[in-house]
Amino acid sequence: MGSSSSNETAGSRTPTSLRAQNPEVYYSDDAIVTADDATIGELKRIAAGNPRLRSRLCTHPDPSSGLHEMLIVHHREAYVRPHKHLGKPESFHVIEGTAQVVIFEDDGSIRDVLEMAPYGQGKRCYYRMPEKVFHSILITSEWLVFHETTAGPFDPARTAFPDWAPDGSDAAAVQDYVARMGALAAGHLTGRGFE
Repeated sequence: MGSSSSNETAGSRTPTSLRAQNPEVYYSDDAIVTADDATIGELKRIAAGNPRLRSRLCTHPDPSSGLHEMLIVHHREAYVRPHKHLGKPESFHVIEGTAQVVIFEDDGSIRDVLEMAPYGQGKRCYYRMPEKVFHSILITSEWLVFHETTAGPFDPARTAFPDWAPDGSDAAAVQDYVARMGALAAGHLTGRGFE
């Protein structure tokens, strides 16, 4: 994995040090964590080799950090199970690719759909989501690369999942749910006329 540095000489690069937390999650031991095209390319390579088709570079030192900042890569086929965060907001900034962020009511009906793309494409490139709002991502490009920030420390009990969406263990159920959610999201966008 490569990274740029201010004292970089022509043709030389200092690779970002990586420490695997698990096959999807990496940390860097560098004092100043950087990312460039090669970094994103390596995260895509890692994601393509993972069953859930995702990877992330955590730029905070470890799971106990109070502020979590991550570069996250998802392939188009990655399933982002609807979820909400308890006691912590999150922000999301698109670096590459396009997606629809689907915001749900507690009963699973669609409240809103945010069309997301990098800055300059006429869509939203950023959101800040308050806590306790169910949301998911429908990826509409081959790859989605985004920067996410949230409060730490990491605690899986601070993320809640609804019973109206599949947990990801049944591929057919996931495929059916994503297709249905995609059709409903498209209808929502058409009904609103502008996003």
